[in-house]
Amino acid sequence: MANNYQQIISKLSSKSLKPVYLLHGTEPYYIDQFAQKILDIAIPDFEKGFNEYVLYGKDISTGDIINYARKFPMMAEKQLVLVKEAHQISDLANKENQTLIENYVKNPLSTTILVLAFGKAQDERKSWVKSFANQGEIHNFKKMYDYEIPDFIINFCAANELKISPKAVQLLSEHIGNNLQSIHNEINKIKLNLKEGEAIDATAVEKYVGISKEYNVFELQKALIEKNSKKCYQIVKFFGDNTKDNPITPNLIILFNFFSKVLLLHALKNRPDNELATIMGVNAYFLKDYKKAAQSYSIGQLMKVIHHIRIADQKSKGVEAGMTSEGDLYIDLIFNILN
Repeated sequence: MANNYQQIISKLSSKSLKPVYLLHGTEPYYIDQFAQKILDIAIPDFEKGFNEYVLYGKDISTGDIINYARKFPMMAEKQLVLVKEAHQISDLANKENQTLIENYVKNPLSTTILVLAFGKAQDERKSWVKSFANQGEIHNFKKMYDYEIPDFIINFCAANELKISPKAVQLLSEHIGNNLQSIHNEINKIKLNLKEGEAIDATAVEKYVGISKEYNVFELQKALIEKNSKKCYQIVKFFGDNTKDNPITPNLIILFNFFSKVLLLHALKNRPDNELATIMGVNAYFLKDYKKAAQSYSIGQLMKVIHHIRIADQKSKGVEAGMTSEGDLYIDLIFNILN
């Protein structure tokens, strides 16, 4: 998915731009990237002051959009009308105004590039939405799954001529999750602090992003796979002493998802790796960790592990927890998993 989205944006050129675009979906990162690419290429810099309009949905009406779109460019071939946060156009819910947009889109001005960038998914079954496909393009950018994030990080680094270690990829993907804009920002922050030709490794992530390469949920997961009780207790002791930076709920979710997928792996014996990765919804690169865990934990043990994670989650929310601290919950969980 990441590659397809990036390819769509990379193929944009000033000569291939259509008169109308509708951008929507649940992934704001690619909506913003697409809109920015059009801003970069549609209008020459020396014409932007006269022929480029960046509008915001909360400030305008549907009629305003049509009025801007029907203007002619000033001493130039094209003008750009970009509407950001188009989901905030208050009167667009009105059917008459949707028809107004549809009628323009069916016969757009050839000298205008109109881009509506929504921050939410739109119903592509509606006539006014579908009309954008006839004279222009509709792009629905969907949120990435967690298992796609490592590839996104690797591809993003490659596009920016950065080398990154597998451990650094794991740290970033585990701790930032599928917030692509945050990943983008953190990698750029690291890049600013690297020497020329220097790769992003776990030390750089720890130093510039603030993720400990030794005391994080990924290392706890690894220690649990290996049943290294000393390392497990060291990590959860650190978590308990630093609960602000290591809240228990997100870590329990990560552990629950991991061990649930290990349990699923037991039921998928003798399947090829690519099939396993697809069914389990994980990146094939990290499949070895799940296989190793499946060797360490039987089906019965995994069911107990998942049960104890659920109990810890309930207690962390105050259910029969008494005065138990997060640090104590971590220690109890590790004890129950390893014993």
